[in-house]
Amino acid sequence: MSEQVSPYGSWKSPVTSDIVASGVTRLGQIEIEGGDIYWSEMRPSEAGRYVVVKYSPDGEIIDVNPPPFNARTRVHEYGGGSYKVNNDTVYFTDFKDQRIYKMKLGEKPWLITPKNALRYADIVFDNHRGRIICVREDHRKQGGEAVNTIISMDLNGKDVKKIVSGNDFYSSPRISPDGRQLAWITWNHPYMPWDKTELWVGKLSDDNLIEKPVWVAGEHEESVVQPLWSTDNVLYFVSDRSNWWNIYCWKDNEVTPVCLMEAEYATPLWVFAQSNYAFESEHKLICSYTKKGKWHISQLDTETGQIEEIKILYTHISGLHVSNGYAVFIGGSPQEVSSVVKLDLETYTTEVLRRSSEISVDPRYLSKPKSIEFPTEKSLTAHAIYYKPRNKDYTAPPETRPPLLVIVHGGPTSATSTTLSWPIQFWTSRGFAVVDVNYGGSSGYGKKYRQRLNSQWGVVDIDDCVNAAKYLVNIGEVDGDKLAIRGGSAGGYTTINALTFRDIFKAGASYYGISDLEVFVQDTHKFESRYLDTLIGPYPERKDLYHDRSAINFLEKLQTPMILFQGLEDKIVPPNQAELIVEALRKKGKPVAYMPFDGEQHGFRQAKNIKRSLEAELYFYSRIFGFEPADLIEPVFIENL
Repeated sequence: MSEQVSPYGSWKSPVTSDIVASGVTRLGQIEIEGGDIYWSEMRPSEAGRYVVVKYSPDGEIIDVNPPPFNARTRVHEYGGGSYKVNNDTVYFTDFKDQRIYKMKLGEKPWLITPKNALRYADIVFDNHRGRIICVREDHRKQGGEAVNTIISMDLNGKDVKKIVSGNDFYSSPRISPDGRQLAWITWNHPYMPWDKTELWVGKLSDDNLIEKPVWVAGEHEESVVQPLWSTDNVLYFVSDRSNWWNIYCWKDNEVTPVCLMEAEYATPLWVFAQSNYAFESEHKLICSYTKKGKWHISQLDTETGQIEEIKILYTHISGLHVSNGYAVFIGGSPQEVSSVVKLDLETYTTEVLRRSSEISVDPRYLSKPKSIEFPTEKSLTAHAIYYKPRNKDYTAPPETRPPLLVIVHGGPTSATSTTLSWPIQFWTSRGFAVVDVNYGGSSGYGKKYRQRLNSQWGVVDIDDCVNAAKYLVNIGEVDGDKLAIRGGSAGGYTTINALTFRDIFKAGASYYGISDLEVFVQDTHKFESRYLDTLIGPYPERKDLYHDRSAINFLEKLQTPMILFQGLEDKIVPPNQAELIVEALRKKGKPVAYMPFDGEQHGFRQAKNIKRSLEAELYFYSRIFGFEPADLIEPVFIENL
């Protein structure tokens, strides 16, 4: 069958909005208990409910927490570490009331914590004393910040003891195998955990209190994460003291590097229970690391420092855990959606236990990612992943070039990956080129690259997104008159600012983005309440910068059509952030569309809303760039157009 000639953007694609919305399950938190493997799934088809899933050695897969239970914690608002397994009993935090539930497999969950304004995360078991240790976030004080501590309780939620307190934040309580010591991560305002954290160790007394706490690591601008005990009670951790998040060992009160590489063995601590390495034996680690935008998995000898890469097809790896002769992780590649993968450590063969999507699409409709480097301000180099339009059934008219969609990731310390992404393929299979930008501030390229954004948020991120687009225009890849930019959360902030302070883009889409930094800094949750001290400057001392980098103060410069999407229950970026800019554009007479969604928070989780927002964005671009989409889409009301 010959290719049809049709304008870019108008190609009919098998990658539908339904595939993007309902066909993708978000996989997370892996645990291994006995011979069983567990992981969590966020299911858009169940209104974003988080389900703990168990995989048995015989291949049986079952859901653990029944509806309507939603295993999701709100500690730090971003959560993570919402469940833990002890023998045949699962403990999890339910999203609705944030209380801990206990359940034996096959039985109904029952409550073990009281009804109050307490939240829990990052549970570990002290099996020597028959107790739970976890992070607790206390919201009982009206009008003040939540109070974060590390607590212990018995297995039925009684006899609660506060064992570590006094700092603003805690994470990663980890008990030594002999039960004698507890390690933990802590940090204070105004730092974020990728700026400066400290690692401490204390002796656990018989009555489950901490004695003789010892500072282990965390000086100046050092980020220490992921403490892990070896089977012989030696403490390991990841630190960026060398510019790269590498693995270190603490033994006999001395810290030594295990293996120094220009690679990162960790990612920013936005959520609890992250794991990028684990022990296979007393002196052998299985670890994952990212280098130049690609993830690898390897064996690392802790005595010699020798590292040997394990050759697998996966280019993005997270949530690594190890048991008897095998490793389990969440992996993805340009050909494979994010999946729970089991790796045999003898044969190095892999087995997919669960895919985030079981949908199969002819690869001739799929665009292949290409890592690119491009020049940016101050004679520096920035990074991105580029996707050309691809659809086996279509070609564009001669002498035309595709529209470009610049994607700005959230975080802003996150990093994009090369894992097969249905949202990206949605665009490329319709005739859009896409560039997914790892702008300065992104992780995976060392601390210095991550720190490019310090005091420069709203500058460096915009520069890099603009320069990515210019680079692709200059080399003849895309149409310079059809450039669009989109992003969510921090990416939404960059999107809004790029449309306000620069004139290169012709359209944009903001998902729960920030338009007024002063409103954000005064109306957000504890975890991020001082984040902007680093990204912008201390407030109110540098109120001038907050004003100058907030699009809401310069709407006379905003001439670009924009569509905004917002969850009405968002506590991280409240709805007024979108409503302020919509109202201003409305009064100014500029093209604008606004789509608020009931029941959504920071990041859309309901399939119907994911579907509607994606189709609305496509419809919006079709009206701005002048093409007819092949999809039947409910029209969007665009004011002033």
